[in-house]
Amino acid sequence: MFKIGLTGGIGSGKTRVADMLQEWGATLVDTDEIARALTAPGGAAMPAIEAEFGPSALTADGALNREWMRERAFSDPAARRRLEAVLHPIITEETLRQAAAARGSYLVFVVPLLVESLARWRSRVDRICVVDCDPDTQVARVQARSGLTEPAIRRIMAAQAARQTRLDMADDVITNDGATSPEQLRAQAKTLHDRWLALATTTGR
Repeated sequence: MFKIGLTGGIGSGKTRVADMLQEWGATLVDTDEIARALTAPGGAAMPAIEAEFGPSALTADGALNREWMRERAFSDPAARRRLEAVLHPIITEETLRQAAAARGSYLVFVVPLLVESLARWRSRVDRICVVDCDPDTQVARVQARSGLTEPAIRRIMAAQAARQTRLDMADDVITNDGATSPEQLRAQAKTLHDRWLALATTTGR
């Protein structure tokens, strides 16, 4: 199956783009959704997270205490690496399981940290698509939906790949900055969908 790696910084709008592609017939494998399921109450990753970080890492119902973990993971690189060492192998296993079962016009891996883990992803996808956005718009969007402070958001952004680094790795780019209308975003996504559909057909994958 023809495979796209869809990525972008926090607040870039990659989820909205992914939803459009799914509407048009692509199959999604979203690593964020997988991570949320693994860290929900009773999630497969929770015993290992508790063993690594202690009971403070859990909420009363046994889910990941996201606020507690966010404060540590984005202020302490060592803590973030410890969390990644627990989560990444489990996420990878489930990602590959879902991909093997996928049906549809083509497959889209939605991976926020694709560029940061490019060595693992470059061989898994045929093309990398970056949803690009200016930093100030990223901050405004995340504040509007989450209530996080600007310093907290910028710490998350600093832990992600730089904007230019993502663009340098991209085969395709969708612009979704503060001046991009919903109609313009949809038109860009549709153009790439049609192109990828044609590639999927011609390559027979």
